[in-house]
Amino acid sequence: MSFFSQKANNILPYIPGEQPKDNEYIKLNTNENPYSPSMRAIEKIKSINFSRLRLYPDPDCTELRNTYSKILGVKSENIFVGNGSDEVLATAFQTFFMEKENVLMPDISYSFYPVYSDLYNVNVKKIPIKEDFTIDIKDYMIENNGIIIANPNAPTSLSIPRQDLELLLENNNNSVVLIDEAYVDFGGETVVKLIEKYKNLLVVRTLSKSYSLAGLRVGFAIGDKELIDGMNKIKNSFNSYPIDMIAQIIAEEAIKDIDYFEQNINKVIKTRHWVTEKLKLLGFDVLESKTNFLFIIHHQKSAKEIFDKLKSNKILVRYFNKEKINNGLRVTIGTDEEMKIFVECVKKIVKE
Repeated sequence: MSFFSQKANNILPYIPGEQPKDNEYIKLNTNENPYSPSMRAIEKIKSINFSRLRLYPDPDCTELRNTYSKILGVKSENIFVGNGSDEVLATAFQTFFMEKENVLMPDISYSFYPVYSDLYNVNVKKIPIKEDFTIDIKDYMIENNGIIIANPNAPTSLSIPRQDLELLLENNNNSVVLIDEAYVDFGGETVVKLIEKYKNLLVVRTLSKSYSLAGLRVGFAIGDKELIDGMNKIKNSFNSYPIDMIAQIIAEEAIKDIDYFEQNINKVIKTRHWVTEKLKLLGFDVLESKTNFLFIIHHQKSAKEIFDKLKSNKILVRYFNKEKINNGLRVTIGTDEEMKIFVECVKKIVKE
């Protein structure tokens, strides 16, 4: 006898990157930012009135939305806040795609999308990426009940130009187009401002990557007020208080610290360029990254072999045993010191 529902019995859950319980590893496998969050945000913790934890937090995240709206140049009514962008995505799937047919997404993208599709009974049509791993917007100019695209895409790191996405929006007025911009701050082109022109555009953002706040769990959706109202309706049907009081305060202060944010981003980008050039000299194909990670392919050594040998040397990267990308590795950009150790280790592996 099973106590599980049919869905719980059959679903294949998302598998997150390995999180070792010790500090022996150099972690380049989960796209976390290697640098500390804003010190302004950390200092803000000292001023929190912890006696207020006896009260529920603001369910509307009013101050946080007001602050983020000014950064983005949109109205606060255009912003939804969730417990990390994963929860934001889950809410969006329930609001716009649940039990619908013919929802389009790339066949290679964020591996949580198929899980949500299964969980919420979304009938997905996967659009193949090209041989060079790019997404061709023309392939999405077909009848659909929704489109989901990560831009830049994961795990390939490639970005779609804003003008191409606007062409897609111009030719898709009857269903929601969700653009997941988890990595856009590292060099991609955002489409946030296009929400004023396209009422069916929903943009998803996170503080996990560019703000070094993966452990805080704060994400956003930006879209027309009607879309945001729909998401709030779903949110308030299962959890009206997804963002705790402390998280709201820390997130707001981190967003205000624009100088630190830009310094953080620029350090990651600079290191990314350095590692790219070093890996190319070692015979790797390195896709043009607009993210805080690289997707790399070596034609003499298999990805699995490199992955295993790196792990035996206490360096974790991400290997996907999946058609089209099973000869590539996704490598998060760490500190300069971490990446020098990584490059030296890779050099030994490929020369063996």
